Amino acid sequence: MIIMGHRGAAALEPENTLLSIGRAIEIGVDAVEIDVRLNKDKEVVVIHDSTVDRTTDGTGPICAFTVEEMKKLDAGKGQPIPTLQEVIEFIGNKVILVIELKEGGAVRRVLELIKRNNLGDTVYVISFWHRLVKSIKEMDSRIKTGVLLMGCPVDTCIATQASADALVMNFAFVDMKFVQTAHKEGLKVFVWNIDRRDLLKPYADMGVDGIGTNDPRVLCEYFK
Repeated sequence: MIIMGHRGAAALEPENTLLSIGRAIEIGVDAVEIDVRLNKDKEVVVIHDSTVDRTTDGTGPICAFTVEEMKKLDAGKGQPIPTLQEVIEFIGNKVILVIELKEGGAVRRVLELIKRNNLGDTVYVISFWHRLVKSIKEMDSRIKTGVLLMGCPVDTCIATQASADALVMNFAFVDMKFVQTAHKEGLKVFVWNIDRRDLLKPYADMGVDGIGTNDPRVLCEYFK
């Protein structure tokens, strides 16, 4: 069972920063999940929102900033917004990297970086935009992918139609029957995000393949 740090360790450090990612790895996660977008330079940068307003001391859309301009912003505790390449180099082969695509324009650049860095089995690419997930598989069938969703679908075809390897679901919509059905279809089930110890046992019992959390301490103490 994979323990995933959501945006690093978002409950403990500024989300999607190297500080947050490093804290999650230090605590003992198996994977870290990050969000990516393209900036003005067409560089893949690690940030959740389409603007810098919520997570930095700046204002404006991501697409209006060059990397040099973004590095002048404070994303919390003096941390800059990292590029995907910086995150890949920082992580090395310590943990699995789960990359959430927030926009379609980033697909080709993300694939280039995955190939350039020979990430292989140590990466998943996921998205709420299931057509993007399908296009990634069409470009390179070796890359592991997952479809993000809210709600519980009637069956697993929502993943198979996107040629995905995993369903990445809000934990509140997952039950034993669905996990068993997914496993019979050869699909993994990852759930997000559980930050309380008292919620964990049912998901451990139903055999989900991974659990995301904003506070990795909770899961690492429970499972390890």
